[in-house]
Amino acid sequence: MTPAALRRDAEALRHAGRAAEAVDLLLQALALAPTEVDTYLQLGFALQALGLHSQAAEAFRTPALLEPGSVMAQGYLVHATQKAADWTQLDADLAALRAALAAKPAGADDEFGMPFALVGLPHTRQELKQAAGLASRHVARGLRPLPPRRPEARQRLRVGYLSADFHAHATAALMADLLESHDRDRFDVRLYSHGPDDGSALRQRVRGAAEHFVDVTPLDLAATAQRIRADGIDILVDLKGHTAGSRLAALACRPAPVQVSWLGFPGTSGASYVDYVIGDPVVTPLGDAADYSECIAQLPRCYQPQDRQRRPGPAPSRVQLGLRDDALVLLGANAVYKITPPLWATWMEVLRRLPEAQLWQLSGGDQADARLRDAAVQAGIEPGRLVFMPPVGMDEHLARLQQADLALDSWPCNGHTTTSDALAAGVPVVTLKTNGFPGRVAASILAAAGLQSCVTPDAGAYVERVCALGRDAAERRALHELIASRPEGLYDTPRFARELEALYQRMWERALQGLPPAALPA
Repeated sequence: MTPAALRRDAEALRHAGRAAEAVDLLLQALALAPTEVDTYLQLGFALQALGLHSQAAEAFRTPALLEPGSVMAQGYLVHATQKAADWTQLDADLAALRAALAAKPAGADDEFGMPFALVGLPHTRQELKQAAGLASRHVARGLRPLPPRRPEARQRLRVGYLSADFHAHATAALMADLLESHDRDRFDVRLYSHGPDDGSALRQRVRGAAEHFVDVTPLDLAATAQRIRADGIDILVDLKGHTAGSRLAALACRPAPVQVSWLGFPGTSGASYVDYVIGDPVVTPLGDAADYSECIAQLPRCYQPQDRQRRPGPAPSRVQLGLRDDALVLLGANAVYKITPPLWATWMEVLRRLPEAQLWQLSGGDQADARLRDAAVQAGIEPGRLVFMPPVGMDEHLARLQQADLALDSWPCNGHTTTSDALAAGVPVVTLKTNGFPGRVAASILAAAGLQSCVTPDAGAYVERVCALGRDAAERRALHELIASRPEGLYDTPRFARELEALYQRMWERALQGLPPAALPA
């Protein structure tokens, strides 16, 4: 077989859940053609599917060396090393990614821009816009717009939500209550799903919350757009953006008169075919408009919906979770790729100041966990003070979070659903607010919950606030009680639905009047 044929078969095996067999074929392909970049990329994907992030990073390093000007290759490399908690070459790798991005000609579409890799790392808003634009143009190559559809007034505005995550997934958990709260008299809500049916209760709940549930999984991008057009959708809302499994590019066919990006990706889509990005005054201040390809549409409170029904079940004991009963448990529930050396140094300073504390971190797999333990030792922290929690189902995860005393947020990419999970479990969160969308989400959530006192401006203030709360059990109890009261600013879903619907109406009124999209302040 030729290297290309081996690579195609390997990709099919990986998608079928047979990544180990895919690795074998890709090694055969590399024996035949040892400098084939696409084979190394496929090898990296297969190794990631096996949880071998260190080996995946090495596979991605070869394309990055062979093609130093490739944003895609540099992005895959730095994201893989972050998943492996391998910071040995982080500064150089990040510099290479930023240099490759800066060297890209305006309007280039020759490769995927890897905007998600930037989200978890230091970057400027303009760099994220540039990477997102490169990605949006690349994924939409060859797609042609459908004939323009003239907006027409109707009694019920027809809104379509496009996502692969209408199952046991964070997006569905955030959306379920909102979907149930939509005004059926004024809005015809349709879900376009291109993800799996996992048979979960959440899948059934979301499916029952919409008037129409359309499975477009078998369709390609153009056919997806044609189905949405045939259904006469007025406002199409993409819930994925530049995240795994996205069909954002279907919007390049212009299936709906008004097209919107919301919730899935914390930043601009960079796409000329998306009219609005939905945010709020915290995550998308109007002063940042130049860093968005879309017009900013602001909800008056936090842009992220919540689920009033989501409450944790009985918590397992600390002993069952590997935690000390007498410890101050500091929760690190964000994915390992969000941990950078400055963040880790900050957490180690907290542990030095709070000797009774344990850091309860979401596991990144054996390789990453071992590196984090080594990094703790290098910082002078006993590795036994780190406890790693394995991945579990959503309900089991929410129940166990109740054993934390305080959650430590990450930056430059905050916890998004992670922050909402902590609050749903009754755990206060301390965050650091940065100057970009990914690093403002927790501040927005906490402000809506009345927890502005937990939002800090810099690393020094973050350490002081965590340590102050760590030493003051009474203040922690007061925060727990505030969270337990389910503050209306965060949990009034019917009000959130009315505010979102009002925003949709404002978009639609402009379209009916023949006006172009414009900023829609809160």
